[in-house]
Amino acid sequence: MITIDNYLDSHYIHRSNWLRAAVLGANDGIISVSSLAIGIAAASTSRDPILLATVAGLVAGALSMAAGEYVSVGSQTDIEKADIERERQELEAMPEAELRILAEIYERRGLKKETALQVAKELTETNALATHVRDELGINELSQANPIQAAFASGAAFMVGGLLPLLVTIFAPVYNMEYFLYGFTILSLIALGAVSAKTGGSSKRKAVVRIVVWGTIAMGLSAFVGYIFGINV
Repeated sequence: MITIDNYLDSHYIHRSNWLRAAVLGANDGIISVSSLAIGIAAASTSRDPILLATVAGLVAGALSMAAGEYVSVGSQTDIEKADIERERQELEAMPEAELRILAEIYERRGLKKETALQVAKELTETNALATHVRDELGINELSQANPIQAAFASGAAFMVGGLLPLLVTIFAPVYNMEYFLYGFTILSLIALGAVSAKTGGSSKRKAVVRIVVWGTIAMGLSAFVGYIFGINV
């Protein structure tokens, strides 16, 4: 039975923040580490430099992704807090104007003018700031980002994604390793696209095609750079 407490269980929007960070991290982990390994493998005849570059890329990439997500999402949170404070000051300084704006918002959404004004008044009496933050600024509990959650999801996902090509560099033969890396990476990207689409409730075909095409481009360019320089390391 659907109630006010469980109505979001069949939807996916509440997963968007951490899912975006996790998919971005895993995708970046797979593609970045694979591309780095492919570029080195294309110019190397021994396993050691490939492993060294792969491990270094894995560690640096995971830390970079986590820090980047924390900083970017933290900046978004700071902007939201500043806007909320600005809205609070406006409500204190010009409550009549804010009430009129709120009523106009509801009117544009389809309510009659009198109904819109009545709704605006009742919601303002209940919680003016929360109402304006939600309906005027578009900020709510579903859209608000969590810097720590995003950083952990992104960094951990990058580490998991990057471990896959690392295993290839450990066990695959050095000769033509770039082809093993490419094949294994494509399979990993297909799996990631399917899982992310399933978790987010979107089209699996679209997600898989998008992630595989761009992953192939990244790895192809990395291998091309390795062949162009042709330096034995």
